[in-house]
Amino acid sequence: MKKNILVFPCGTEIGLEINRALKYSKDIELYGASSIDDHGVFEYKNYISGVPMVDSEDFISAVEEIVQNYKIDFIFPAHDSAVLSLARNQSSLSATVITSPPETVEICRSKKRTYDFLSKTVKTPLIYDISDKMDFPVFMKPDIGQGSKGTVLADSFKEAELALSKDKSLLTLEYLPYKEYTVDCFTNKEGELTFSQARERLRIVNGISVNSKPVKNPEFISIAKKINDKLSFRGVWFFQLKEDKDHNLTLLEVAPRVAGTMALCRMQGVNLPLLSIYDRMDLDVAILKNDFEIEIDRALANKYKLNIKYDKVYVDFDDTIILDDKVNPLLMGFLYKCKMQGKQVILITKHIKNIKESLNHYEIAESLFDEVISMDKIDEKNDIVMENSIFIDDSFSERRKVLEKLRIPVFDVSEIVELM
Repeated sequence: MKKNILVFPCGTEIGLEINRALKYSKDIELYGASSIDDHGVFEYKNYISGVPMVDSEDFISAVEEIVQNYKIDFIFPAHDSAVLSLARNQSSLSATVITSPPETVEICRSKKRTYDFLSKTVKTPLIYDISDKMDFPVFMKPDIGQGSKGTVLADSFKEAELALSKDKSLLTLEYLPYKEYTVDCFTNKEGELTFSQARERLRIVNGISVNSKPVKNPEFISIAKKINDKLSFRGVWFFQLKEDKDHNLTLLEVAPRVAGTMALCRMQGVNLPLLSIYDRMDLDVAILKNDFEIEIDRALANKYKLNIKYDKVYVDFDDTIILDDKVNPLLMGFLYKCKMQGKQVILITKHIKNIKESLNHYEIAESLFDEVISMDKIDEKNDIVMENSIFIDDSFSERRKVLEKLRIPVFDVSEIVELM
């Protein structure tokens, strides 16, 4: 039987990576939930809105109600505050929270507690008592926070004092000026660290690593083992390091959750969210990793929600299904999606060659189409196209005629992505 997985909040970068990692698994049915409608609305087939905020006294009872209503087996927290709240309240939830033990989560949620706990295990940043004798610049960040939110680089005592007056929770730390790394890890049900891989955070936007490459250095593995021996983990987790002024690796944070850029591991064959589910099912899991060079670069991506309804898709052939003498894979994917939804797909073309021979040449099955309509150059497609349809054609004049006559949606090839 499939396991029902709830991701909350599902529209964060973490929640979106969990969705990408799990949505194609034959063993999983995914549910996404959020307090405020976010990008999860566009990505999750099963989306639940209006969940109370994490700090609300009704949060846990609301999550448990979702668990009962949708028969949820596992909950994947997708934000640090959600990790802490759900881990603390595991006993009140009838679904298993995918994270490490509450004691570990409590320590990792506070930067100061993390540094205090691990200071004799790995190198941690020097924490200053605020004074004008500090070695400037200093880096100031909230004790409890995520990403780069609320951080300050202070070049003087006056700047540091001003930052503290605005946020008394700021830690004042030594400045670490050089390279930054994330080490993605997996610890199995026996407490064994079975995977750790470092990646350099080459470009960072709003605290998110948007360009990253794996790096090989035994020191990263050594640090991972030391942290794993000191803290109790289960499943996916990661930690971040930065080089100090002498290029010594220094701990920034530890987090018992998925990281958004763990997609890099997934593309190498190591699906950490999925492994975490199987581990919680008490299965013995193994790591299978491809050994090739890889780089990830992330940017904003668009998703669209349209309010159109249609039973038929009329689609052109030349410069539409076929572009630059090659099959258009995005459009073909859309046509197959339409077939799965029970819509009719009708090829309507003024192709000058024998269309059946051309379909065979490009290895496109004629059976994909409910009907193949071949027309002469002088014929008008708007005389053939029917209502309750959409029309896809590279020709502006053809689209204009269909739109003016039938008032149905018409699309250029560049607009297929919005239909997906």
